[in-house]
Amino acid sequence: MGYDLRLLTLDDLPASWEMTRIAFGAEREAPPGWLGHRPGRLNWGIFDSGRLVAKATDREQQHWFGGRLVPATGIAGVAVEPELRGTGLAREVLTHLLTAARDRGAAIATLFRTTPALYRRLGCEDVGALTWTAVPATSLAALERPAEVTLRPAEPADVPAVLEAYRTVARAGNGLLERSGPLFDASAETVLSVQDGLTVAVGPDGSVDGYASWDREPGYDASGRVRVRDLTALTAPATAALLSMLGSWASVAPTIALRLPDPDPAPLVGAFTGARVESRDPWMLRVLDAPAAVAARGWPSHVSGSVDLALDDDVCPWNSGAHRLVLDRGSGRLEPGGSGAVRLTIRGFAVLYAGAAGPAVLRRAGMLAGGDPDSDAFLQAATAGPRPALLDYF
Repeated sequence: MGYDLRLLTLDDLPASWEMTRIAFGAEREAPPGWLGHRPGRLNWGIFDSGRLVAKATDREQQHWFGGRLVPATGIAGVAVEPELRGTGLAREVLTHLLTAARDRGAAIATLFRTTPALYRRLGCEDVGALTWTAVPATSLAALERPAEVTLRPAEPADVPAVLEAYRTVARAGNGLLERSGPLFDASAETVLSVQDGLTVAVGPDGSVDGYASWDREPGYDASGRVRVRDLTALTAPATAALLSMLGSWASVAPTIALRLPDPDPAPLVGAFTGARVESRDPWMLRVLDAPAAVAARGWPSHVSGSVDLALDDDVCPWNSGAHRLVLDRGSGRLEPGGSGAVRLTIRGFAVLYAGAAGPAVLRRAGMLAGGDPDSDAFLQAATAGPRPALLDYF
């Protein structure tokens, strides 16, 4: 009997959690709500005589690139029964997921990887990392709190402004998730309750100019820590005020762990003396539908022109062939045809699309060939936006 590949039902979720528990060392009991219907997730599984043997989840999400939202699949929960690893089941379920996600409208795929080898064979490539940085609270304690900024605990009426502050920063960057839609509960009750503290920085005109969401971890001696999920501010005084507040923990929580994109104004405003990277989780991107992905994202408004590309994609063959990338006043399109002068692997195209590296690096990696200095200069200018970043692990 062959394998059966289908969407999981609610009846399959206990087996799915057991596979997750075994693969990732999770608790025996599933988290609250995990075994019920969770909107925005399509769980694909491979079954052998009714037994779940491999699985992967397609998260319906969006990422900001060039000031616009790009529809995506966030790939998560990939696992294979231990005895069947190495038999191609992971590739089979993921290839199916990629095709199905493209059919429902996803233009790109993103994921946090445990190992790059499998995903590179599927056309994904590293473009960034989610980084936690440990900063001694004493290095922030001397920072003067600006008199024009008031700090206070967030109230329900502040939640729309908090969400908009994040969206303003995300819109100006590349890669950050849009925190709305079925995957995110944006109700005031949830936003205020998922961490120990949500501190807002209020400017002189009464506007919320920034916020910090934080958790006080156990201990009050050398092991004491405050873990800051977001430190998002729209002005330098708001950034300084929030960093100063975090520095005030120095006597009981000597370490402040910050989750920040790179670059971020916080290290420019405050002295991160003695800071160290505590953890770094690389994330990958794959272009699922090349024309749709190009059309969806924003491009530099000062770059206009075209370059002929040839894409090679054996997993998503609809992307393969000769194309012309045309940019015009902030918009882009990928037209069929052209000479195919610049030859790109699909992994190289993912790196370029995200703005993670330019043509010179891709040539040295064997991901780009052909073209000339003019085509390299065009691609460099077209993809020289902010470095890609993610703040939400999935």
